[in-house]
Amino acid sequence: MSPDRARGARSEQNPAPHFRPCGRTAMCGVNIICFQEAWNMPFAFCTREKLPWTEFAESAEDGLTTRFCQKLAKKHNMVVISPILERDRDHGGVLWNTAVVISNSGLVMGKTRKNHIPRVGDFNESTYYMEGNLGHPVFQTQFGRIAVNICYGRHHPLNWLMYSVNGAEIIFNPSATIGELSESMWPIEARNAAIANHCFTCALNRVGQEHYPNEFTSGDGKKAHHDLGYFYGSSYVAAPDGSRTPGLSRNQDGLLVTELNLNLCQQINDFWTFKMTGRLEMYARELAEAVKPNYSPNIVKEDLVLAPSSG
Repeated sequence: MSPDRARGARSEQNPAPHFRPCGRTAMCGVNIICFQEAWNMPFAFCTREKLPWTEFAESAEDGLTTRFCQKLAKKHNMVVISPILERDRDHGGVLWNTAVVISNSGLVMGKTRKNHIPRVGDFNESTYYMEGNLGHPVFQTQFGRIAVNICYGRHHPLNWLMYSVNGAEIIFNPSATIGELSESMWPIEARNAAIANHCFTCALNRVGQEHYPNEFTSGDGKKAHHDLGYFYGSSYVAAPDGSRTPGLSRNQDGLLVTELNLNLCQQINDFWTFKMTGRLEMYARELAEAVKPNYSPNIVKEDLVLAPSSG
């Protein structure tokens, strides 16, 4: 998607072209569909420019994209997860990286916000929004308990853990990440999270390259450029037993339809008992100490006092 074309679609108040895959999902009887991070706009948070990109921000509750997704959800009897750039007008118009969860009835169930903001490479997202403040909500849908761990949160094991603690059976990870930065980790992180938390994880990424009108630098001494890098796609679903689907294409958009047996979450939990053996109370106690300003790490050192000579 070129930024110029995206701005045109936005100015015409017409998100419909992005919903073409939804007709196919309905034909397949899909119950839950999740789009990529900030799916209805270019991922322009690398540019450090506020305009025109902040013009894509909208209300999570009744914005253009949410209203369109509500119609889609009700028409096709599917839950829709719509990650957007949110403008919170009730709190001074603050921006958030947000995922809106819409029930198959067409009602907005709620939203979740990106808990971890990258400060690496060209991902200058803290220029636009801060870390989320809604915690780790899990949504009880007709088709299972779902959560949304947005993009960079996949690098933080405790983020996955808290969604699991709150009862998630499926954790979606809508992302926009590039090959040079994270591709070697991509097949591992969501799969490990599925194993560790006895749940299904769905890692999804955008595909291709986006070129922005004004060139920008990366702070690495290299020449200014017009793109962030190559978004490598490769979306997949991982199961609590460690198995996973093949990944989608690295080079073109695709639709991955997967049937999940949610009984597997409890079956694997009963077998491996990670939740029973996790010792959360021990870690909670030690972490409560570790975050204090005067914390001293528990490092045992060799006692250098010489023992008395036996002679």
